[in-house]
Amino acid sequence: MTDRVANAPRIETERLVLREFRREDFDSFCAMITDPEVTQHMGGAMADRSLAWDKFARNAGFWFLLGYGLWIVEEKASGRIAGNLGFGAFERPIDPPLPDTPEGAWVFDTWSHGKGYASEALAAALGWADAHLPNRGYCCIIDPENAPSLALAQKFGFEEVRRASFKGDETVVLERPSR
Repeated sequence: MTDRVANAPRIETERLVLREFRREDFDSFCAMITDPEVTQHMGGAMADRSLAWDKFARNAGFWFLLGYGLWIVEEKASGRIAGNLGFGAFERPIDPPLPDTPEGAWVFDTWSHGKGYASEALAAALGWADAHLPNRGYCCIIDPENAPSLALAQKFGFEEVRRASFKGDETVVLERPSR
């Protein structure tokens, strides 16, 4: 790995800022990650604020531990948090296991759906990852009923390689080579 970083680098796109997690982001993150509409393809809403905090801190901590991680995605015009996205090592109990590559992950608040923000943010994140994580490749898992997320992954070169079991449910495993 080259250019290891301990904090998320700031990336600006036309309409978005991808940046580090901040303590003051938690209330917006918690509202998003406990919204059943947002999490319907992620095994349901988080049970409580404490579990949302665990996920928030984990996502922020990937940068320190791995030199890559997830970003908060902020709408430039308003400063609102649209979602979070990036790469992690989630140690998911997938059968059979995922490859040893950064796992892509994204979740966006309902107000931001349909604006192209996920596509804009993923393009920026993959651009950073391809430059800083050479020859790693990436994987992701997506609920087979989550058509928008599958379309987003496929738009950026992720291809289905198999189906697997995750928490008792079928999931699609996709992989993308580094560029």
